[in-house]
Amino acid sequence: MEAFMSYLEMKLMPAAMKISSQRHMQAIRSGIIATLPLTIVGSFFTVLLNLPVDSLAAMIEPYRAVLDIPFRYTVGLMSLYCTFTIAQHLANTYKIDSTSAGLLAVLAFLISTVVPTRVIDPVEGVIGAGRFINLGALGSSSLFAAIVTSIAAVEILKFMKEKNWTIKMPEGVPPEVANSFAALLPTAVVIFIFVGLRYGLNFDINGFLSMLLMPLKGLLTGNSLLGGLLTVFLIVMFWVMGIHGPAILGPIIRPFWDMSIAENMEAFAAGVPADQMPNIFTEQFIQWFAWIGGSGGTLALVVMFMFSKSKFLKKLGRLSFVPGLFNINEPIIFGAPIVMNPILAIPFIIAPMVMTTIAYIALKLGIIPMMVARLPFTVLAPIAAWMSTDWTVMAGVIVLVNFVVSFLIYYPFFKVFERQQLEKEKEIQGA
Repeated sequence: MEAFMSYLEMKLMPAAMKISSQRHMQAIRSGIIATLPLTIVGSFFTVLLNLPVDSLAAMIEPYRAVLDIPFRYTVGLMSLYCTFTIAQHLANTYKIDSTSAGLLAVLAFLISTVVPTRVIDPVEGVIGAGRFINLGALGSSSLFAAIVTSIAAVEILKFMKEKNWTIKMPEGVPPEVANSFAALLPTAVVIFIFVGLRYGLNFDINGFLSMLLMPLKGLLTGNSLLGGLLTVFLIVMFWVMGIHGPAILGPIIRPFWDMSIAENMEAFAAGVPADQMPNIFTEQFIQWFAWIGGSGGTLALVVMFMFSKSKFLKKLGRLSFVPGLFNINEPIIFGAPIVMNPILAIPFIIAPMVMTTIAYIALKLGIIPMMVARLPFTVLAPIAAWMSTDWTVMAGVIVLVNFVVSFLIYYPFFKVFERQQLEKEKEIQGA
């Protein structure tokens, strides 16, 4: 095990760190994360509209259409928001005007993705005459187009500024005015390029990217147990090497995650039952059923530490318990440590994979449905699983079952580690 970890540290860690620090990857990760407040709050409206109490549901029914609006303008427009925030973060790394970059990115995205529909003959009470756009084109299904167009727009703006192909204002002009004029020519170029691609060459960026990437989405965040286990394994393996697993995989897998939960939420809002959602392995499925206490399912280990014979482990366990309850486990990962620890690394990898499998089997047996809401990661796992699965009590029960399973997996490794720690403490006392 030690030789294997040494090999990974030497060969894999440098490449992983390089990928993680790459500016475009950082911009994608930061831009998508910036939209979390919108999608999380939007999820609460989905939960609110599907309360399991008939009397409450009856009270809400007259206001259903109004209460559905926040969902449509948060989760339903996720790609539009991501376009702006990704471009903004990338522009900041280049030290160019982030507002202009964000606006150009949104312009490129809309031209590439949304074809306006013209209504000549209005239908009274349904639709009026004019031009309309399909809000569905701005949701999760266009996320990869959002990523590509935002990066392309920023690179065009950066290239033209470096070549001085911009309109410069005299000194003393306020920066916001100067930046606006500097973006005039890049705006024209962005319009020319993306109109030419979409309408001149009839090239659908989103359709092309979907054709290329959907097989990977289907593997990692669809309904394949192998794909779900692969995702869990990669995340915990990076943690073992001392690298923030979700941060490394975020630019690659988070767009898939966000698309998957958004697809579920949209289907659920449209009246599809929770057990017939399109995607099993959303981030929330792994979060609530496998990451009990944080990545690696470490809450069970924290509880063992709290009652350890080792003074150090007992103190560390008590300090880590409250953060662990809210799924924050850096104290235990770096305090024990689990990082580069051949003893604790084994259950840290195995436990969440077993818990993922148990939850998958429970879902296939019809005991629990799929995830239909996105809650903050700091919600207590049993409660979050209950709420996220359309108020299914058995989802919370499966979380508790998985906690017991993780406890049993961690226990023998904990005892070995505790014995080693006690020997160290005896040596220190003897000295």
